Amino acid sequence: MKIVSFNANGIRAAARKGFFDWMERVQPDIVCVQELKAQAHQLDGEPFHPPGYHVHFHEAEKKGYSGVAIYSREKPDKVYVGLGEGFEDIDAEGRYIEARFGKLSVVSLYMQSGSAKEERQQVKFDFMDRFMPLLKKFRKRKREYIICGDWNIAHTKKDIKNWKGNLNNSGFLPEERAWLDELFGPAGWVDGFREVNQEDEQYTWWSQRGRAREKNVGWRIDYHVVTPPVAELIKDAEIYTEENFSDHAPLILDYDPRIRDL
Repeated sequence: MKIVSFNANGIRAAARKGFFDWMERVQPDIVCVQELKAQAHQLDGEPFHPPGYHVHFHEAEKKGYSGVAIYSREKPDKVYVGLGEGFEDIDAEGRYIEARFGKLSVVSLYMQSGSAKEERQQVKFDFMDRFMPLLKKFRKRKREYIICGDWNIAHTKKDIKNWKGNLNNSGFLPEERAWLDELFGPAGWVDGFREVNQEDEQYTWWSQRGRAREKNVGWRIDYHVVTPPVAELIKDAEIYTEENFSDHAPLILDYDPRIRDL
């Protein structure tokens, strides 16, 4: 079972660059997209509703901003758009959508970036403070989860090329990395990619300045964050870099088909 996480940095722009052509060739089972930068009414018809896929959007109230989506070959049993009570500010920005397939939940998540200004970093910290208790609550449910998305944090020095130069920058701040330490530690979640790939210089995002992508000066900020039973069924992981659809690359994890029976 092939599941993709991809920050499109504008789904219409990614479509023009061939993303949906690639999707047709690869035929993933589920695709979680972040940063749509479009309203649902702007995404009618093809290529945004490819044949054979069910699609669900969570758009941001602000036009041309944020937004997430889930494409799935199987029709979900239920779809939750937004996090609900206590997260109204997050839901207004279109940052969370969850599709349920039996006892498996697949989520498309787009965490805030704090790089624009200090105010946005504080918004990000506030969300992290509220989100961690919810993630711990998820672990107590009789459900398994795959939370795909752009988490906008590189976890370790291994996940960022120029770690020394970014110690004081959003996305690699000590508080952010400590939060992921808790997520992948006491909170009981697993970094799915690292379950099967421990190689260096495995990045999913590159700055559009200074030929960063060409030089592979990147960050790994896109994840499949999964529950332990799901982690045991990961067969392979790939970051697709042969084509350039966005400043991010599609992150593809291949799961054992038994994942459907969890």
